[in-house]
This record gives sequence, structure tokens and C-alpha cells, in this order.
Amino acid sequence: MGKINPVIKKNIYISLFETFMPNLMKFIYVLVLFLTTGTLSSQIKDGYFFPKETVLDPGIPTPLEVLGHEVGDWHVTHDKLVFYMQALAAASPRISIKEMGRTHESRIQLLLTITSPDNQEKLKEIKSDHKKLVLAPNEKHDYKNMPVVIWQGFSIHGNESSGSNAAILAVYYYAAAKNVEVKEWLENAVILLDPCYNPDGLNRFASWVNSNKSKNLIADGNSRELNEFWPRGRTNHYLFDLNRDWLPLQQPESQNRIYEFHEWKPNILTDHHEMGSNSTFFFQPGIPSRNNPNTPKENFILTEKISKYHAKALDEIGSLYYAKESFDDFYYGKGSTFPDINGGIGILFEQASSRGHLHETIHGDMSFPFTIKNQLMTAFSTIRAGVALREELLDYQAQFYKGAKQESMKIGKKGVVFGSGSDQHRAQELVNVLAQHQIDVFPILKDQKINGTLFYKGTGFYVPYDQEQFKLIKIIFEKTTDFNDSLFYDVSTWTLPLAFGLDYQEIDKQPISIGEKYQMIKTKPLLEIAPSNYAYAVKWEDYYAPALIYNLLKNKIRLKVATKAFVLNGYKFDAGTILIPRQIQESPESLQTILTQATARYSAQIIPLNTGESEGVYLGSGSFKAIDLPKVALVVEGGASSYEAGEVWHLLDNRFDIHVTLLPNRIFEKVDLNRYNVLVMVDGKYSIDDANKEKLELWIKKGGTLIAVKNANKFLIEKEIIKLEIEEYPKNKQVVLKYDDIQKFNGAQRIGGSVFETSLDLTHPIGFGYENEDLPIFINDTNFFKDPENKLSVPLRLKTNPLISGYVSDENAERISDRPAIIVSKIGKGRVISFDFNPNFRAFWYGTNKLFLNAVFFGKIIQPEASNK
Repeated sequence: MGKINPVIKKNIYISLFETFMPNLMKFIYVLVLFLTTGTLSSQIKDGYFFPKETVLDPGIPTPLEVLGHEVGDWHVTHDKLVFYMQALAAASPRISIKEMGRTHESRIQLLLTITSPDNQEKLKEIKSDHKKLVLAPNEKHDYKNMPVVIWQGFSIHGNESSGSNAAILAVYYYAAAKNVEVKEWLENAVILLDPCYNPDGLNRFASWVNSNKSKNLIADGNSRELNEFWPRGRTNHYLFDLNRDWLPLQQPESQNRIYEFHEWKPNILTDHHEMGSNSTFFFQPGIPSRNNPNTPKENFILTEKISKYHAKALDEIGSLYYAKESFDDFYYGKGSTFPDINGGIGILFEQASSRGHLHETIHGDMSFPFTIKNQLMTAFSTIRAGVALREELLDYQAQFYKGAKQESMKIGKKGVVFGSGSDQHRAQELVNVLAQHQIDVFPILKDQKINGTLFYKGTGFYVPYDQEQFKLIKIIFEKTTDFNDSLFYDVSTWTLPLAFGLDYQEIDKQPISIGEKYQMIKTKPLLEIAPSNYAYAVKWEDYYAPALIYNLLKNKIRLKVATKAFVLNGYKFDAGTILIPRQIQESPESLQTILTQATARYSAQIIPLNTGESEGVYLGSGSFKAIDLPKVALVVEGGASSYEAGEVWHLLDNRFDIHVTLLPNRIFEKVDLNRYNVLVMVDGKYSIDDANKEKLELWIKKGGTLIAVKNANKFLIEKEIIKLEIEEYPKNKQVVLKYDDIQKFNGAQRIGGSVFETSLDLTHPIGFGYENEDLPIFINDTNFFKDPENKLSVPLRLKTNPLISGYVSDENAERISDRPAIIVSKIGKGRVISFDFNPNFRAFWYGTNKLFLNAVFFGKIIQPEASNK
């Protein structure tokens, strides 16, 4: 290779050594490559990825020198990706680098700031000036001397890895290219580059395809290399689609990234994806009729202008492409749409996927390097467009926030108040989301009734509309039932207070009494426990009570649950209250210590009780039922939905510290089911033979609780384990259509995701911990339960005309009215609890999590009258 500046080379070695000291062999390996490699990468040198006239700085290490292979020869693993990015940052004065945070698997999330050396020296000043477009949009701004801010992000779906592999070349080019054009880019832009949105998924996928790659590349679509095993590499550690989490922020990758996003408020953000192998290349704009009406029209005009640069770049290399089809700009939880409600332009790229290293397609065999090249060309065309349209983009952002301020003043309302009754946590969790989005939130300091709804000190909060993030506030709290289009790429609504199960009201004036602006605090308050010689109680209304109770059960504390309400010491205890009697414990004298330790970890309130004589049932009544430690197994692999399996895994393991075994479907016949008392089958297509069917049914009859979600119930019905009926949308419904309208009609019959009102039986164990029988639920399916013979077995029912927010066709609106949403079937001593919807959707549906947890903890105590067998 060319000669590297000795000082730069020394800095590279020091950086690599400090970062990878625990892995000394890798350091030595790369050091040897540095010393022995003598030429530029052949693909770089031969002009496959870069224009042949490109002049590259020999002092900047090439991918081959650090990775040990050409880009595209292998799928880069995340550790190598980080390694190379740090090497480039050490070698180039154009790059600064920081760790945004860590993933669930403790992989580093990097953010590279790439700009001219002069701009690097004054980054704080540039950031401060740029943020004035948001904070002071009415001021006069010096657009001529202000860089445009462009965020480039890659591979949020881990098995769409051409993006992250293209990031390697993009950063190398920004660091090493001596072209006049690149110099102009770096003088007029600050490039914030996230080389991998999803480190855990990328690494999982790279390991799969690399370990199944043949020396002689196999393009056959049947090859193991091109057919990943469950759960595949699309998702993060807990199997979440991170490209749906930009708004709800339930995963650490999203939380870490969103901080930096709001620190900079980029003018353009790109999101590089892959799609089906027989496709070509897509860039936005998407389908015009599916744009979210909250996004200004000027956004779509700018997106169209930027798209001309992508078209030109792909024309020059002869790649096929399209726009204005297939994809939309509606749900703000996606990376390509979230910037649109923050004064920026979000751009989605979709490259036909090679899946591995080579893939046969209708266009011929497609190589991995080819997919990388298209991603790289559009990364460059984005910078080219951003610099050319710099002043227009900067002015658009200022006008966006100026318009938001004006709109907030004209709306006729001062703000919104929300709260969670006696549960201190659900409202707090929404406040945390809002705070991460730089939305000002204030606690209310006294109980207040607003529009007939009572909000409480400690669990009630106020969000004023007069603030910079008004447009974001609006889309978080609004309900929508009118739409320009009936087709949606993703959900049609996401009203967060409904998702969190909160009451909320818009108000005409500021609440009577509010506190200081909320500052996000991650530590939970320590709650003191007064001693008792008789018993303690835990109110099940508290969101995190299940975590506390599981901890106590794990520590062999004997617990009971109240199935009827009672009043004691001035407190009203509803059904679902957990009773902790002192004298029935194995070691009563150590109970206080165990409780104190548990509350230090889980801040649910423990209330001392000094007598068993109460108003209503006494504490020794048979209406208090013993509860057992849940021993949970979650059926995975096969046809189980990886998304919904991940949501259950995350809920139990990550949020509530409840142990859950991920039970592979393929070893079901070998498993002793008696190890578990709760079995979960999420949505999916299941297949077991008659012998295993009998094994499962026997386990239930002996007292097991089976929780079945959505299509898992179809499997149980077909196997005659439960006696229920499901009504599917008629596939061959006779309608008069033109050929061109068939896809639109069928698409309009989907429920991509809408919110519906239900009625909950608060006396039923499934309803324990809820204070209001009106409960919003999220439905994204068109298969509905029919009423069972025994209606006492339906603790949750959809109301008549139940739509609250989102899209539903007239046909489905009629079908869904007054349907069961949960049905409990008794089989011997056991129970099957059937959900017709997903109560744990994307981790942000806090409001229905407790229904699922009640099934886990209390399924066994549901009385025999709830029977459908």
C-alpha cells in the first residue's frame, strides 16, 4: 500500500490497542495486515465501487488492510465493522467518533461525525447555530455559512446488510477521497453516520451467511446460506423490529440513537434497507396518497427534488430503480418517516437483496457487491443533493418550527393532561418517552378534575402545546379515524396514551398547580416499609407489582391473591390485591428484610396490615387464593411469530425479571412439560403430531395454564384441544372490481393496526389490577372469535362500534362489533386462555400487558364456570 504518515499510523495502533486490548490476537492480526499489505483493494483500485478517476489518500487504511478481505467477499461482522470505523477515525482529521451506547448484547453503537477539518474544530458552534433553527426559528439565520446536517444510517434490519457493508466504503471514501466534489461536501455538510442501526441483528445474520458460504458461490435460492433459521437476523436481541421503534423508544438501540438525533435535528436522514430479491431499487417519495397529513407539503416537494439526484446516480451505473410505489410515509415510528415530524426529510432506500453472497433472480444472478454498490451510490447522491439544496433545507427546517409554534397558538387548547389513577408507573413510562423526545412535561401538584376525569398528584402530568415539539406532541396524542387512503404499509394509529392505558384530556387553560419541568430519572424511588406482625398487602394496580411478586415467590414467600375487594386501615383493596401473611412463612422473622430488599429493586408499594378483620371479607377467608411461582415456557421456532415471541420474552425477562424458557418447537416431544405450569403460544402456524397433541392436552388437564394468542388458537381448535370458533374474513367475497382494483380492495380489508374499545370484567382474575372497565386494545388481525356457549368465560369483550382510532373497513367494522376478545376454556384442572389480539404489541402497549400477566399468575385460580370444553 502507499506510505502512511508515521504519526497517523502510530495513532491508529494506539486506538486499536486501547479498544481491543482484551482481544490481543486480533490486534496482532490487523497489525500484520498493516505492515504486509502492499496494494489498494482491487475493487477500489479498479473503480468498481468508486469512479476510476478517484484519487485516494494512501495514508488512510483501506478495508482490505483492516478487515482482511474485500468489501463484499464476506458479510462484515459487527466487531470488524467497529474495528474499521475506529481505524478510520484514528487516521483521518475529517472524522470524529463516539459511542452512543450499547445494545442488549453489549455491542457498541457508533456515531461518526464526518466533515472538513476546519468544521471539526468548531463543531460545538455549528451544532449550536443549527439548533437555533429549532429553538429560535424566527431569528435571521446565516444560511450561506451554515452546513447542512445529514444523518446516514444503515441496516436497521440486520439481514439487510448491504447497507452496513456500503457504510464501510462510504466512510473510507469520505476520509480518503481527494476529489474537489468531496472537499465541497465536507465544507458544506456535517455527515452523522451510523454504520449499523442494529448491531445484534447484523452480527447474527453475518454469522449465518458466512458460516454457510461455499468457496464456489451458490446462487440457488434453495441453498442453506440463503434460508436463515428462526428467528433470522432482521431483529435485535429480543426480536424487535427496530424500524418500528423510533417513536415509542422501547429498545436501548433506539433510546441511544434518539438522543443524538435530537442533539442535531438533521436536515436529511437516510435509512438503507433491502427487499425481495426479484425487485430492483426503491427510493422515496413513496405512494403520494399515503403521506401522513401532519407532514408539510413542502417536505414531499423537497423529497422529490432529492430523488432526482438518486435517479441520476443510478442511471450512470445502469441500475434499475423506481419510486412513488409500494412504500408510504405514514407511521412516524419508522426511520424514514420520523424525521418528517421533526423538521427534516426522511428517505427510505430499498435494495433488492442477495440474501447471501450470490442469488439467482429474474434479472440474472445478483452479487452481494452489486447490492452494496447501489447503496453506496445513493449514499453519495444524498450528500450531493443535500449540499446542492443546503439553503433550502435549512430554511425549510426553520419554517417548520416557526409553523409549529404558530399552529400551537391557533389550536384553541393550552395542552393535554394525562394520568394513570393509582398506578404510579404507566404514566411515568410515557413521561420518559416524551422527555427523550425533548418534550416538556410538568407534574400536577394536586388532584384535579378536568372535563369530568380525575387526575391525581403523583400520577398526573401536563404537556403544554406552546413548545417547539408541538407537531410531535400532536401526533402522539391525536386520535384519527378519517384517512385519504385505506392502505397502510404499517399501523394506521399509535395514540400513545391509549397504548399506555392512560386517561387524558385536552384543556383550555393551564392546570391549577404544576411543578418544575420533569427531568428524566432512571433510578426508582426507595419506598420504606413499616413493620407488621400480621400481614402485608401489595396493590396489583401498580404496573411493576408482578415483578415484585415474582421476586417474593422466587424467595419462597407464601402469597395469596384476593378474589374479592375489602377495606382495611382506611385503604380500599380491590380484587387482585396480593396478601403476604407473616405467620405462615417458613421464616417470619426474615420477612421484613426480604420485603425491604425486594422493594429496593421494584418500587411497588407494600402496605402493612395489623389485623385480619376488615370491611368485606376477612383476611382468612377462602376468597384469598394461594398463588404459585410461575414456571413459564414460551414455544419458539417453527411457525411461531418471532416478533410476538420476542415481545413476550422481553416483557417477562427484561421488564419483569420473570424467568422464561425459550422452548424450541422441534424438541417438544423430548420435553418434560411438568417442569412448567405456564405455556405460551404466540401467533403463528404450529404443527405437532397426535402423540404430542395428547401430551399437551394431558399437561393442561393436570393443571397447566396455556396462553394462546391469535392464530395459535386455530391450531388448538383444529387439534380439538379447545372448543371455540373463529370467523375469518371471507377470502372469496363477491365484489365487482376491475383487475387493477383487486389489490387495493384486498389491502383495504386488512386491519394493519387500530385501537378498539372493550369492556373488561373487573371481578374476573383476568381483570385484576384494572380500575376502569373501559379498556382500549390494539388489533392488527381480521380473524375474530365467535361467542362461546358459556358467555361467563369471556372476561374481555369488544363493544358495539368499538373503533377509537385507526382505519377499519366498513365490512370489518360490522364484523368486529360485540366480539369476545379473550376467552377462557377449562380442560380438566387446567385452563386455556385465548387472546384474539396481541396484548404486548411492540412493548409500548403497557395498557394491556397486565391482561397477559394476569393469565400468567392467576390462570390456575379461574373458577370452573369459565368453561368451553
